[in-house]
Amino acid sequence: MIVVATSDFEVYHGVVNELRDRGTEFTTVEPDATLPERTAVVVTDADHADDFASATTIVADPDAPRRAVDQALAAVRGDGGRTVIGVDPGHKPGIAVLAGEMIVAAFQVPLTDAVEAIQREADEAANPVVRIGDGSRLEGATLVNDLEDVTVELVDETGTTPYLGTGSRGMGDVLAAVNIARLEGEVVDSRDIEPTAGELQVIKDRSRERSEKNRAIDEVLARRVAAGELTIDEALSAHRNDGSTDEDDGATRQRRNDDPE
Repeated sequence: MIVVATSDFEVYHGVVNELRDRGTEFTTVEPDATLPERTAVVVTDADHADDFASATTIVADPDAPRRAVDQALAAVRGDGGRTVIGVDPGHKPGIAVLAGEMIVAAFQVPLTDAVEAIQREADEAANPVVRIGDGSRLEGATLVNDLEDVTVELVDETGTTPYLGTGSRGMGDVLAAVNIARLEGEVVDSRDIEPTAGELQVIKDRSRERSEKNRAIDEVLARRVAAGELTIDEALSAHRNDGSTDEDDGATRQRRNDDPE
């Protein structure tokens, strides 16, 4: 059992609320009280860090109660409590955070916000690992290359997307992320991907859909989008500022040729 023993109000408030939010069994005692017999982990403040020799002690930072709770849960569950962040890559990646077999958080965010979300979860965990599916090659490579100071594994995501029944629309990417988190992968530091002609065309088509004037970016900008250097909106802005018209003129000529006289 987890015991919270602190005289620091901020530590107490943050840790207790985090434990309650997770539905975790715990109790609280005064720092100088006798610990309950079933005590497995004590969460306390820096002033009482050396007062509990009979149990595993986690010192909580009042500004990061979640990190302390993650460490406490990992200690209670043993090695199976390690924080694993599973990611189903795509334009809106699904992200699932597991402590052992328990899902403690889940998100689905735009690709441009995904690295920040993953990094935040990793920074708040003890010894985390990020497992990224190997599908959606370009988006996955962007995530692998932009994450810092965390172990990243590339996972074969074959079969990780579940069947979705009625009423579960929109859950597929997050559920796939859960399955990806539960699969071991190959540790990678970076991932270099040469975009195919088809992938570049998809990016160009998306830029045309986002453009107010039905204009697509050129291949140079599409390659920068594929490499994660630019978002499509940034590429469109650069395209307008550059005054590039080759593809626009080509599309215009095609439309003119298709129009009956």
